[in-house]
Amino acid sequence: LFRSIRRKMPRSRCFFDVSINGKPIGRIVFELFSDVCPKTCENFRCLTTGEKGEGRTTMKPLHYKGTRFHRVIKNFMIQSGDFSRGTGTGGESIYGGMFEDENFKMKHDKKYLLSMANRGQNTNGSQFFITTVPCPHLDGKHVVFGRVVEGKEVVSSIENQEADATNRPKCEVIISNCGEMVLVKKGGAAALKKGEEEEEEEGGGEKKKKKKTYSTVIA
Repeated sequence: LFRSIRRKMPRSRCFFDVSINGKPIGRIVFELFSDVCPKTCENFRCLTTGEKGEGRTTMKPLHYKGTRFHRVIKNFMIQSGDFSRGTGTGGESIYGGMFEDENFKMKHDKKYLLSMANRGQNTNGSQFFITTVPCPHLDGKHVVFGRVVEGKEVVSSIENQEADATNRPKCEVIISNCGEMVLVKKGGAAALKKGEEEEEEEGGGEKKKKKKTYSTVIA
């Protein structure tokens, strides 16, 4: 008698190092819902690493590094991802131009969620936003594909920046560095910068805690 064992694959993680007027303020780490929205998550992951080269329509590097947060609305969200213009009118996906809404399985039911910005149905590019309050009115209109797991205080710092009448921050809020993080075995990346997280696992009628260690490998 054979029993198949399904292993839960760890979700992808990416990071942003953020600066305001050239001064580092901290790091945001995202967990991507790659098991729910694989195409959308792969777009974001590749844009953090810059591994896809130049965009077909913008002819700019497909990379979030150096991109500004161009829209900040307190008690709503912060928005970025326009790597070509920095105004909210540019950017593109790794697939060339825009791509379709993958699904709306995840809801905007809490703060610190990562969701795709768009110009209407099936117009996803590179722009995204991070919620700072629950936004149920966006359900079915924007694809939620991740969440902030570290650096929530950095998100709050960005949210609290003074903005002009068009919701553009008056300070330069920049993604100074970005990349992917991978799960490593204990002691396997001692020389790299590491971050540990406790995760609860259910088993045998009780919850067991185990630690996961993630290291920055692409920046």
